[in-house]
Amino acid sequence: MDGTYHELGHWAGSKERLARDQSGRFGSALYAREELCAELTSAFLCAALGIVPTVRHADYLGAWLAVLRADNRAIFKAASQASKAADFLLAFVRENESSLARAA
Repeated sequence: MDGTYHELGHWAGSKERLARDQSGRFGSALYAREELCAELTSAFLCAALGIVPTVRHADYLGAWLAVLRADNRAIFKAASQASKAADFLLAFVRENESSLARAA
């Protein structure tokens, strides 16, 4: 399930939604930032929804941190963007819950 949330993290960041720069090529710092953001989004969504992750977020993030060492604020930027993506996605959950409550 949390792999799906990772992909939803990418989806939320597209230019039509939260407009993150997703143009980085594999191995580049920009690509690493987007992967870090998507994985943090997945972790935030799992935490907010009470889901025990099936992947090891810390291990996955650790692989990208080596690429981002040049920017000591990268993790904070990614966490901020991931928080925005998680909030964006959780709004759909809340909207669905509200719709169900009105229908009951």
